[in-house]
Amino acid sequence: MNKKINITADIFSVGVNDYAVKLFEGQFKVEKGMAYNSYLIKDNRIAVFDAVGGNFGEEWLNNIAEVLDGRTPDYLIILHAEPDHSANILKFAEKYPKAVVVSSAKAFGLIKNFYGEDFADRRIIVAENDTLDLGAHKLKFFAAPMVHWPEVTVAYDQRDGVLFSADAFGKFGTTDADEDWACEARRYYFGIVGKYGAQVQTLLKKLSDLKINAICALHGPALTENTDYYLGLYNTWSSYGTETDGVFIAYTSVYGHTKAAVDLLAEKLKENGCPKIAVADLSIDDMAEAVEDAFRYGKMVLATTTYNGGIFPFMKRFIDELSERNYKNKTVALIENGSWAPVAAKVMKEMFSKSVNIVFTENCVKILSSVSEENKKEIEELAKELCR
Repeated sequence: MNKKINITADIFSVGVNDYAVKLFEGQFKVEKGMAYNSYLIKDNRIAVFDAVGGNFGEEWLNNIAEVLDGRTPDYLIILHAEPDHSANILKFAEKYPKAVVVSSAKAFGLIKNFYGEDFADRRIIVAENDTLDLGAHKLKFFAAPMVHWPEVTVAYDQRDGVLFSADAFGKFGTTDADEDWACEARRYYFGIVGKYGAQVQTLLKKLSDLKINAICALHGPALTENTDYYLGLYNTWSSYGTETDGVFIAYTSVYGHTKAAVDLLAEKLKENGCPKIAVADLSIDDMAEAVEDAFRYGKMVLATTTYNGGIFPFMKRFIDELSERNYKNKTVALIENGSWAPVAAKVMKEMFSKSVNIVFTENCVKILSSVSEENKKEIEELAKELCR
C-alpha cells in the first residue's frame, strides 16, 4: 500500500503499489513490482491527479478518503489516459458525482475510447499555459505530446514548485523499492520513452525557467531533493548523449568462440585503461537492460555469428530495438563470426543505415569459426582504438 505520504504540507501521494506484477506492459521484467501513482492537493478546492491501474480502484479510493477527512474532491486531473493511470475514472466519477474531470482534448477522446464516457457535462479541457486555481495552489499546464502518448499533459504547482510529470521521470519498481533510482529509471526511459527524445527535449525547454522543488511522476517515488540531478539525466538521455564513459559489449555466441573473442576484448580494454566495461549476452540477459546500456555508454561493440545468411536472431532483435528508439551519436565496433560466407558485419552495418551520427571503428574483427592468432592481434588493435 502507498497511502497518505506527504510531498509537501498539503500535497499527498495516494497511489498504489503492485507487488504481484512480473511483466510491465507485457514485456518489461519488474522484479520489484510497479507503482501506479496518484496525488492529491488539499486546498480551498481539492484536486486529485490520475486514477491508477484497474485492479486497485478500491484501495485508491480508500487512500483518497483517508486524506480528505470527510471533504470531497473538486477535480480529477488526468495527465495521461493510458489505462494504468486512468482505469478507475468511472469509479471515481460515481463516488464523487460533483467532481469535474480535467484533461486535454485528446485525452478525453482516448478516455471515450477506453471507457465509453467523455464527461462532456462535467469536464474542463486544458491546453498549453492554461491554469487551474485551487486557492493557495495554482496549477499551470504544459502540453507534452509523445512523452510518450500524444495526449499527455504535465502540471506545475506554482506555489510549492512541484511538477506533476505524468510518465516523465518515472521508473520501474514500487515506491518503497530499495534501489538506485537512475538504474531502473534509465531502463524505463529507453524502453518506453526513448524514441521520443526530441519531444522530451521540447518539454524540458518549456520547464527550464521553472523552479522545480519536487517531481511527482506516475511511476516510482516522488523526487523531493536534488531535482537538478534528475533533470540533468533526462537531458542527457533525451539528447542521446553519453552518460557514462566506457564501452558496452553486446554479443551472441553459439559454440563459445564469439564469447571467447568478447572475453579477450574485455580483458584488453581493461589493460588499455577503459574506465568502464559492461557486457551482455543477448541470448540470456535482459534485453531491456542491454538497450539501456547501449544508450548509456558512448561506445558499443556488437559481436555475433552469421546465421541463415543474416545474423543471430537475438542480435537482430537487439539492433531493431535500438533503431526503433532512434539510436544515434555513438561509436560502434563490429566482430563477426562465420564458418563459411561470413556476412554478419555487413548485415549489422546495414541495419544502422538510417541511424544518425553512428561512427564505425576502423578495426573490424572477422573470425572464421574460432579465434585465431591473427584475430587476437586484431582484437588488441580494436581495444586500443576504443580506448583512444
